[in-house]
Amino acid sequence: MPFNFKKLEERRAEILNRLEAMLHACNTETRAFNDGEQQEYTQLIGELRSIDATLDAAEQAGKYRQTERRSAGGTGASKEELEERAFAAYIRGTVADEETRAAVNMTTTDNGAVIPTSIARKIIDQVKEISPIYARSTQYNVSGNIDIPVYDESSSAITMAYAEEFTDLVSSTGKFTSVSLGGFLAGALAKLSRSLVNKTDFDLVAYVVRKLSEAAAYWIEKEILNGTASKIDGISTVGPAVTAAAATAVTFDELIDLQDSVPDRFQRNAIWIMSKKSRSAIRKMKDSDGQYLLSKDLTAPWGHSLLGNPVYVSDAMPEMAANNRAIVFLDCSGVATKLGEKPSVEVLRERFADQHAVGAICWLELDSKVENSQKVAVLKMGAGG
Repeated sequence: MPFNFKKLEERRAEILNRLEAMLHACNTETRAFNDGEQQEYTQLIGELRSIDATLDAAEQAGKYRQTERRSAGGTGASKEELEERAFAAYIRGTVADEETRAAVNMTTTDNGAVIPTSIARKIIDQVKEISPIYARSTQYNVSGNIDIPVYDESSSAITMAYAEEFTDLVSSTGKFTSVSLGGFLAGALAKLSRSLVNKTDFDLVAYVVRKLSEAAAYWIEKEILNGTASKIDGISTVGPAVTAAAATAVTFDELIDLQDSVPDRFQRNAIWIMSKKSRSAIRKMKDSDGQYLLSKDLTAPWGHSLLGNPVYVSDAMPEMAANNRAIVFLDCSGVATKLGEKPSVEVLRERFADQHAVGAICWLELDSKVENSQKVAVLKMGAGG
């Protein structure tokens, strides 16, 4: 039953009027409260505080009731929940309920509909879960071009040295360069079977988000690791720190050299990146005592560690073959990535009608370059015979 605020608020107004009258009388007569007025004042103030506490409690209880209704799926659904309902309804070609239609204004075009941003945000969140390389990179999510200042100490650095009074210090400093990030448009298309779409007990939104996330994550990871000529550079501009003697195998010494090509202060957060076949080959390597060099590690994020650092398998990494950049030792924060265009999702209901399918496209604008080359080490396979 709704709380009756009216009576308490009326009584509160009466108390305030009485207090004002008492103070006005004292002010007019230039005197203080007498004993009777002091006692009445104390009682009125106590009652006023009690009323205020009761009103506050009633208001707070109302907020809790509203929260319970939202969590139970009743009235007052969150905006994100309404947008998901609208998204699923549009893909299925059904009419959303009145509450959803009133709260979510989907932009419909000749080719389909632009879906609310909460769906695109879910895709990016899942991309970060799927691709640790992107998740751990230094991200600049702004529109337009951006120039990132880079401090280079490879040839000269600020140093401290002994000095004598009245003798000039010899200055030394690193130099500032910059890395410019622009943006390259890319899209991922997922086609959904109408038979699957029409199943009412199927979590359609989660399925679409997962499929688009997987496609986007693979592409982003591939571009960061391998780059594309005249497009995204990624780490492709970094020359190999180690070149293997063989075209299809590496030695333990070469792996040590690769790790040590990254300064110790950056090794702590670095990871090994390689293909599944490369990891299998390294897993079979043993030391002079017959101990496997790549060990299972329950504390490592992906279950294996090599020379104390986690091993991550990426489908985007080339295998051990002649001249391939097959293994990377990387502190991912040394890579700058920029999502220039706010990711968006479009649904195409008519374009694939003759295939009994519905299309979903995720658009994004990305660029990636190395921000700190000291955090990147690449092993290139030998040319072979």
